[in-house]
Amino acid sequence: MVLAEHPNAASPVLSHFSLKGKVAAVTGGVRGIGLAVSTALAEAGAHVAIIYTSSKNADEVAADLAQKTGVQTKAYKSSVQERATITATLEQVAKDFGRLDIVVANAGIAAHQPAEEESEESWSKMMGVNLDGAMWTAQAAANIFKKAKAAGTLEGGSGSIIFTGSVSALLVNIPQKQAAYNASKAAVVHLCKSLSVEWVDFARVNTVSPGFIDTDMLTVHPEEWRKQWFDMIPGRRLCDPNELKGAYVFLASNASTYMTGANLVIDGGYTLP
Repeated sequence: MVLAEHPNAASPVLSHFSLKGKVAAVTGGVRGIGLAVSTALAEAGAHVAIIYTSSKNADEVAADLAQKTGVQTKAYKSSVQERATITATLEQVAKDFGRLDIVVANAGIAAHQPAEEESEESWSKMMGVNLDGAMWTAQAAANIFKKAKAAGTLEGGSGSIIFTGSVSALLVNIPQKQAAYNASKAAVVHLCKSLSVEWVDFARVNTVSPGFIDTDMLTVHPEEWRKQWFDMIPGRRLCDPNELKGAYVFLASNASTYMTGANLVIDGGYTLP
């Protein structure tokens, strides 16, 4: 097994970040971090399939993104925790766009409750979306990449799979109690490492682990929690989702052809003290 090389490593550096002509799929791509990622990949030149579960404005989001960037976009309703469903969706994306080069497994949920009160249902739901969903999304992407590699149609010889992890994979957040969420994200980070080794011949697999991002997922929390977080973040602020765009483009592009199994932590220094 050999990790694919950069097609022209001596070319001007900005060309390394171009995604022109490539096709990307982003789960949970309609809002929050996922929307920022979908936008970033489109702005870098990729055609984008936005995959969602329940958003009512997905088609409008896709159309607006296409109008602003000039690339092809399309929204697909799917369920990442159902292996057959997300597999069929990604296969349809590859068929509709004629190829698939980049898959971002971003869909995720969060919940907070004391571990001694965790129900079987809530635990299963958390793992089903955050961990199982990441695995089934990555597996479907890998099989598409592997088939394309065998057929000689995988550009550059490698696809790119990117997981959205979390700083919660590396530490225990306080004051919120979220053992299930933390465990699911820790598993995603190690899943990334494992898959990067197994699939090195046809895919690069990396993770982005954000800290506290200014999305709807955080605005529902009590103000006293937010104040405590600010005291613990050296950067003393939340992250705008758009500040993550460069990291995802980097991992999706030829700028990172020798990077696989990595976990990029973007947290304003939160995990450092």
